[in-house]
Amino acid sequence: MASTLASAQAPRKGITTRPWWPWAKRLATTTFFLLVAWLIVKQARTVEWGEVWEAARNQPAHTLAIAGLLGALSHLLYATFDLLGRRYTGHTLGAPRVMATTFVSYVFNLNFGSLVGGLAFRFRLYSRLGLDAPCIAQIVGISMLTNWLGYLLLAGGIFLLRPLDLPDDWRLAGHSLQVLGGVLILAALAYLAMCFTSKRRTLSLRGHELPLPGGRMALLQVAMSCTNWMLMGGMVFVLLQQRVDYPTVLGVLLVAAIAGVITHVPAGLGVLEAVFAALLAGRVPQGELLGALLTYRAMYYLAPLALAIVMHLVMEARLPKQAAEAAAG
Repeated sequence: MASTLASAQAPRKGITTRPWWPWAKRLATTTFFLLVAWLIVKQARTVEWGEVWEAARNQPAHTLAIAGLLGALSHLLYATFDLLGRRYTGHTLGAPRVMATTFVSYVFNLNFGSLVGGLAFRFRLYSRLGLDAPCIAQIVGISMLTNWLGYLLLAGGIFLLRPLDLPDDWRLAGHSLQVLGGVLILAALAYLAMCFTSKRRTLSLRGHELPLPGGRMALLQVAMSCTNWMLMGGMVFVLLQQRVDYPTVLGVLLVAAIAGVITHVPAGLGVLEAVFAALLAGRVPQGELLGALLTYRAMYYLAPLALAIVMHLVMEARLPKQAAEAAAG
């Protein structure tokens, strides 16, 4: 009895021994939300809303409907990427919570970059639901590998078999693009081979340990990622009203995607349009091309961002209750 009473009266670790911790958490949370709010305002001010509206008005209704469906399917599919991480890590969070977290993180990643969306939002939301940092890191790693594995195969195949007509002053003009395509395919195949044969379940890349799933899950990663990139390419193809063949549109989109990553421009603002303008010059009138791309940006980036903001506010309001349920479960 005495020992029980003594233990009950002992200071709880992390509260009396670290009285500054609750204030530090509040400060970090406030700073995080102020940063997000600033990024949202900054993003909104860079968009020419009149041009977006005019471009959308010039698109036939059925074209917008099909493009919207393809975009919705892409976001829905990407929201399942973290379910692979759940399978890999074995955590028990429900599929709806995981998919909601993935969707919000992905949309903020598209608009503000990976540090805000891919990392900050996942770590905040998952940690509040009871997952520890190593588990969250593995989930993020699986999601990133899934996304870029499909990119390697699709981009490699297009660059190798249907090389784009790049401007002469680009370093990858001529046969260099085909060589790059072969390298990308070999990298993807090497990953698949390791998943099937390696006894280690981690992959070391530049000092980072990335999770290495089994062969069957790796094949599922390929299927999911390739489908997602193809849906995105299909959306641009539809908005261009089929003026350019689909493999070319998909190839240009893949080039624009990696260009956006290299330049570290949030949402790839200007990069996407510049790459399409350079590679499709003369094939589509510039005004119609930019109109289609503005519509794509509005439908795939900005409209989901509005939904993600609302979902995030709701999730934040429900997090204490969900965290208690996760701890009890």
